[in-house]
Amino acid sequence: MTSKRWRIEWPLHLMIWPGLMLVLLFCYGPMVGLIIAFQDFVPTKGLFGSKYVGLRHFQYIYSLPQTVEVIRNTVFISAMKIAAGLLAPLVTALLLNEIRREVFKRAVQTIIYLPHFLSWVILSGILIEVLSPTSGIVNRTLGAVGFEPIFFLGDQGWFPFVMVGTDVWKEFGFGTIVYLAALTSINPALYEAAVIDGANRWKQTMHITLPGMMPIIVLMLTLSLGNVLNAGFDQIFNLYNPSVYATGDILDTYVYRLAFVNAQFSVATAVGFFKSVISFTLISISYWLAYRFANYRIF
Repeated sequence: MTSKRWRIEWPLHLMIWPGLMLVLLFCYGPMVGLIIAFQDFVPTKGLFGSKYVGLRHFQYIYSLPQTVEVIRNTVFISAMKIAAGLLAPLVTALLLNEIRREVFKRAVQTIIYLPHFLSWVILSGILIEVLSPTSGIVNRTLGAVGFEPIFFLGDQGWFPFVMVGTDVWKEFGFGTIVYLAALTSINPALYEAAVIDGANRWKQTMHITLPGMMPIIVLMLTLSLGNVLNAGFDQIFNLYNPSVYATGDILDTYVYRLAFVNAQFSVATAVGFFKSVISFTLISISYWLAYRFANYRIF
């Protein structure tokens, strides 16, 4: 960098430093704690006073039957969330794009976007009441039409699908805005030419709208690959219970219980380290795919 350019840009570099310090302090600094995975960690002895045991804790977690079950649950729930989280906002954006009354269109956008701003602590309390098998409005409605009550948050078969459905309900408004923004980049002249050629709205959607949105669709899909092992700790931790561990327990909740319930700090760190390595690999692959198929790059 030339001295002239440095004199012009040094305030910008200075503005980066506070954010950079926060990232180093809160994101990279705690990585020192990863050595706990290779120790018989004793809190009173500290990070560097505990006995080193190598890969023993990794061998231990691989021998646990719960580990395979937890990984399966994590991949299953997160994969369904990725698929539904891509399809729901895409369909909603296409439907909203067909609405000509701007007041109604903006009202719908606002309503579906509101849950995004609510934390899972708040939403979990609402969902527990709404889905209650005795007093919840959902089961009362089912009972009114002749169905038996369903314990949505206590049934192993229902629980993963409730997690997916409620997550999509909370977040699809945000994704809809992304796809609506992508729609604005499509040249209106293409639709005018299609009308002259006799294309109806369905054909316009299939041959103009969807191809025009394909780069952002591919980008969102490939970037979501890095979240395959992130099934949503906040949501599941606030809604699950021991009766649904078999299908609802994920890696993050498993780590929480190992560390803070069972006080197995070294084993919990080993599980978290394993997840981090796999997630880093998937994120790297997703960015390569995003550059390969959507021409998206960070650097």
